[in-house]
Parts: sequence; C-alpha cells; structure tokens
Amino acid sequence: MKSITSGLVLSALAVTLGTGLAFADGSAFTPLNFDDTAYNPGYSTTTQAPESAGNESMQSAIQKLDTAQIEVRNELLNYKTQFADIDAQYTSYKAQRKAMKAQIRSIERRIKQIDAAKEKIRKNMV
Repeated sequence: MKSITSGLVLSALAVTLGTGLAFADGSAFTPLNFDDTAYNPGYSTTTQAPESAGNESMQSAIQKLDTAQIEVRNELLNYKTQFADIDAQYTSYKAQRKAMKAQIRSIERRIKQIDAAKEKIRKNMV
C-alpha cells in the first residue's frame, strides 16, 4: 500500500514539474528590463513617456520604502535604548532589593536575640 501511495505522489510530483517546465519561456523575466521586446513581438513602443513615468514612479516607491525602512530602524534603535535603560534600572533595583532584604533579616534576628535575652532575664528574676 505504501509503494502505491509513494508511486502516486512521485508521479504527481513529476507531472507538476514537467508542466512547469513545458510552460516555461526559456528566458528569465527581469522587471527592470522594460526595453526588451522579446516578450512583446506584436507591437513596439515608440513613445518613451509611459516607460519613464513608470520608472520614476517605481524609483519614487523604492525611495519611500527606503525612507520607511530607515524610520523603522531608528524606532527600533530607540526602543532598544529604552529597553537597555529599563534593564539597567531593573538590575539596580534588584540589587537594592536584595541588600534591603538582607538588612531586614539581620534586624529581625537582632530583635529575636533581644527578645530571647529579655525572657532569660525575666526567668532569672523570679
């Protein structure tokens, strides 16, 4: 049963790849190559205005994307800086908390020692 299923899968894969190769044009499409007439044998472009307008709008779109990318990277840098500041504060607060907790424990021990001493004195008085 496995051999039949794997055979069907392999044959479907071969047909899919073969179909893609059969419909392939043979030359790669490059979006920046607008002057190539091999793809448009039925007509020729005599006016250059639409192509230059298309190129200008593409260049404008690329520049806008570059600007947006720079803004996003700057925003990321700002957030990373803020995160580093907060992380430094957190580390500082954590160390302060640990030191304060140790002081509280030592004071609580001293209070217990004083209470124990008071109890001993009371027992000796009676």
